[in-house]
Amino acid sequence: MKEVVLDTETTGLSVQDGHRIVEIGCIELDNLIPTKNVFHCYLNPERKVSQSALDVHGYTDEFLSDKKKFSEVADEFLKFIEGKKIIIHNAEFDIGHLNNELSLITKKPISKTNVIDTLEIARNKYPGSSISLDALCKRFRIDNSKRTKHTALIDCELLSKVYINLIDQKEPVFQFQRISDQTKEIKNFEYKYSKKVIKPSDTELSEHKKFLEKNLKKNYY
Repeated sequence: MKEVVLDTETTGLSVQDGHRIVEIGCIELDNLIPTKNVFHCYLNPERKVSQSALDVHGYTDEFLSDKKKFSEVADEFLKFIEGKKIIIHNAEFDIGHLNNELSLITKKPISKTNVIDTLEIARNKYPGSSISLDALCKRFRIDNSKRTKHTALIDCELLSKVYINLIDQKEPVFQFQRISDQTKEIKNFEYKYSKKVIKPSDTELSEHKKFLEKNLKKNYY
């Protein structure tokens, strides 16, 4: 089953205050394994980035000024997520902003029935514990050292690993060693096995036979 891990960055928290999306990142999963299929774009929000948002992701008005508008990437984005479950950490925030962008260009909203919210899974699984993405990375021993800023693709990469752990699946481990190499190693081990074998003498065999006959008669009768 194919799924999409999704994250957005915005100019601010609330769509009611006119805030817009500045970045969308998506990583496709096929049976929980990331594929090479990725969707990523920076967007011109057509408004200024709030200071609080700038502190989080670091995207300045100047950097975003020459990027595409959401209307220019909407069809490509919708095609990418079509027919797939969408994995989001705090889905209410991201879906709220995405549906706001879609409504501005008179497109149908994304149905929440297609969304899996890892924040809700974590809240139910670890009540009373911190369930931020960083906290979950720490819980599952996922290296998040390169997350110096909140950027969509890095967050998607981390969330894909968190999601696998949240649903009690182990991350796939790839065995790159060829079978022929493994067989060769086994044979080499057999060849190197050189424990000395000591054969008993005729006298020792005769004494052992007498010992067995004596003790068998004693124990059996």
